Amino acid sequence: MQRFIIVRAFHAVIALFVVSIIVFALARISGDPLDTLLDIDATEEDFARVSAYWGLDRPLHLQYLRYLGNIVTGNFGESIRWQGRSAGGLLLERVPATLELALLSLFVSAILAIPIGVLVAVKKDTGIDYLGKLIALLGQSLPSFWLGLILMWIFAVQLGLLPTSGRGSVFPNVAEGSFKHLILPAITLGWFQVAALMRLIRSSMLEVLDTEYVKLARVKGIPEWKVVWKHCLRNAMIAPLTYFGLILGGLMTGSVVTETVFTWPGVGLLAIDALRARDFQVIQSVVVFFAGIYILANLIVDVLYAYLDPRIRYTQ
Repeated sequence: MQRFIIVRAFHAVIALFVVSIIVFALARISGDPLDTLLDIDATEEDFARVSAYWGLDRPLHLQYLRYLGNIVTGNFGESIRWQGRSAGGLLLERVPATLELALLSLFVSAILAIPIGVLVAVKKDTGIDYLGKLIALLGQSLPSFWLGLILMWIFAVQLGLLPTSGRGSVFPNVAEGSFKHLILPAITLGWFQVAALMRLIRSSMLEVLDTEYVKLARVKGIPEWKVVWKHCLRNAMIAPLTYFGLILGGLMTGSVVTETVFTWPGVGLLAIDALRARDFQVIQSVVVFFAGIYILANLIVDVLYAYLDPRIRYTQ
């Protein structure tokens, strides 16, 4: 088991290293940040002075080595747009908002997907099952930005029940605003995961419902609701539970569009603002952070799978 974890951790480090190279290259392709820092009247001397100050006049390989060293030491450099602020500091300020949104979206996904997944499995090949398949199809095909705008138009513009933007908080005294600010972005972000998790629970439940011990429990006269919700669901949740780590990582990294639609002041909106300003330091920090979250989630899931099924670790 220890060897398996070491190998997986090594693969995670390699993946993060590759991501750092890709994001460094793509950030440079997006354009020159000096165009946003200096006005049209700036002279060549101004461009040379500012370029030297930010280290943009150095060869690319030296810029990358400096950038890689900053990542290792936890110093992501100074922001180009938000001058005087560190990129890491800006990132840490926005993480709580994104984490709140991701956790509530995960909760929304779970409370919707688990009962629907169980119900459609029990009612296999009935109208309820076909309705569940339709929900799954819509959940995985509707663009999140479109869903967010539709929800905003219905519940904020037409009904006036919920705000269109801003930040609320699930924790008291953390941020100004109310819990209502979280509802629409959380549903928008979590809807895709509702469909994916529901299908996973349905397939797991169908396997468990066909096992011998479930048939024996029914023969003994145990009430059907207890057979389904106590005996079957407990065993069917093994695969979905390991998938929850990937869901949380996906919600964190997939928040960019949702946060932009609802002007949610999280890491996703910070990434968009940094892209518009061609702020290399912040862009690199955000992408490496997102990549680290997703790679860590995959690593945890791999370890959980190996713990639950020893055959996996011996096949590596």
